[in-house]
Amino acid sequence: MDADAFPYETTEVRGFRQAFVHAGAGSERVPLLLVHGWPETSRIWWRNVEPLASAGFEVVVPDLRGFGRSAIGPDGRCDVANHSRDLHALMTQHLGHDRFVVAGGDLGGPVVQDLALRFPEAVERVVVFNAPLPYDRDRMAGMRTRPAAEAADYFLRQGTDADALAAELRTPEERRRYIATFYTSRFWAHPGSFTPDEVAFMTEPFGDGTSLRATFGVYESVFSAAARSEPPMMARNADVEALLLFGPSDHVIYPEFDRMAAVVFPHHVGPFLVRDAGHFLQWEAADTFNGAVRSFCRDLLASPPSFRAR
Repeated sequence: MDADAFPYETTEVRGFRQAFVHAGAGSERVPLLLVHGWPETSRIWWRNVEPLASAGFEVVVPDLRGFGRSAIGPDGRCDVANHSRDLHALMTQHLGHDRFVVAGGDLGGPVVQDLALRFPEAVERVVVFNAPLPYDRDRMAGMRTRPAAEAADYFLRQGTDADALAAELRTPEERRRYIATFYTSRFWAHPGSFTPDEVAFMTEPFGDGTSLRATFGVYESVFSAAARSEPPMMARNADVEALLLFGPSDHVIYPEFDRMAAVVFPHHVGPFLVRDAGHFLQWEAADTFNGAVRSFCRDLLASPPSFRAR
């Protein structure tokens, strides 16, 4: 749990400073973009960076705009479409990759879904777990597609009353305590998945009030068009190959996320239920996640270097 365990780099290709971890760079590697959610930063991937780099991936782990070490974007909007365009610019313009694999949960899930639809020529494969999905009324008929109602209070408050909520969280300690509930008492994670020290490590970047307020922007964008840079691209994607994982201990996502995700991504591997894991599956079941991604991409890892970069 060292914030400097991996070196950060920065880019300003979209007009703001975006920080990212970059491990295993090389022309004979498969570019792999790991996208965090909320309330997370690149730190949620700390158990995945080294194993996946050792497996042959060029691992890229950004802090999304407004999160962690990255600045707030020039237009002030922290919405899915902006995140998607930021990451496409990072991978193609800054790092020079024509195609890459993407993985994401929570907010990272809609971001990688948008990437795969907005830039299909760039996204080779996707890995999605415990994330929002588009609703398909006909194909999802009979599925349990609504999370528990009592879990939605934070979503509504952050999306419709963000300024007042931010004003209530007056000190770094109060902000971190608020964020800590998502790792503990709200039962997003499987019980016991995070020690007190690990909770402190994950919540520390949210002590800054300006940054925390900016991260509420993704929730505001759900309720208000003014908070969106443009509409997100969230729809069934029958073209991209997807690995689907589900941590069923999650009390905030759809009870049948696995079945719903199989509808959204008909060209899929899985879906696989990961026992004793919840919302933060890449941390809670890191060995399983790392092994699944290696297996999913084993043919790419064995392919000639011409696949990887310009």
